[in-house]
Amino acid sequence: MVFIRNTLLFALLTFLTQIGGLVFLAAIGASRALKASGLIARLMIFIALYVVSTIATQAVAPVFGRVPLPCFGGNAALQVQSPIFCALNRNYVNIGMQRAAEALSQHMAKVFPETVTLALDANFPFWDGFPLLPHLSHDDGRKLDIAFFYQQKTGEALGGQTRSPVGYFAFEQPKSGGLLPCAGRSDLLTFRWDLEFLQPFFPDWDVDEARTREAILWLSSAGRQYGVEKIFVEPHLAKELAVENPIVRFQGCRAARHDDHIHFQVVK
Repeated sequence: MVFIRNTLLFALLTFLTQIGGLVFLAAIGASRALKASGLIARLMIFIALYVVSTIATQAVAPVFGRVPLPCFGGNAALQVQSPIFCALNRNYVNIGMQRAAEALSQHMAKVFPETVTLALDANFPFWDGFPLLPHLSHDDGRKLDIAFFYQQKTGEALGGQTRSPVGYFAFEQPKSGGLLPCAGRSDLLTFRWDLEFLQPFFPDWDVDEARTREAILWLSSAGRQYGVEKIFVEPHLAKELAVENPIVRFQGCRAARHDDHIHFQVVK
């Protein structure tokens, strides 16, 4: 029973954080060496080792071609939306993506003063091909999700805020007659969750169409100079925002919905 529990915890921590499973094994060894038998003591050992390992990861990741996006950016134009992405080591990108994301944020802050571009899931720090669940493609440092920009019903811009606490799952429903490429499908294996039970809990804010449009337009035009090659946005939003472009694409009916964030990627 203990072996099964530890195996499941190792797998869960590995899939959630990439390094968590190895830290868990190290914590088991340290607990035995220190003869720490209580749950709280073992948990504290794990947390201490995880914090140290996460800090060390920032120094080691560049060897693998990855760098962390800023977790505590102060007044920086580009910031990670929530500390949880940093705590789970999901804020790493390659140098090309770092440059593209910084250029985008600087452009947004120039056109719309004091605008902060919020980064969501990026990639893990090590090894191409390691999945960043539930994403299907965030596995090589070249992908990044950014949050939509929002405004009050009165039209007042909201700075550094998202409808969802983690930037995801607050979906923008298609308007009447909007494009519905997945209508009528019922795929068994899919990450396209509607999560209808969550929607009433999110603030009733509107997407700031001007800022969100500007971000997508920059990515699909000037962004190409920084290697931007593909952008995922739901078709109904691309049409409503008038940002249709050959590199603004639909991600498919088995991938997560993209009417709560913008996904973009750079060339290898």
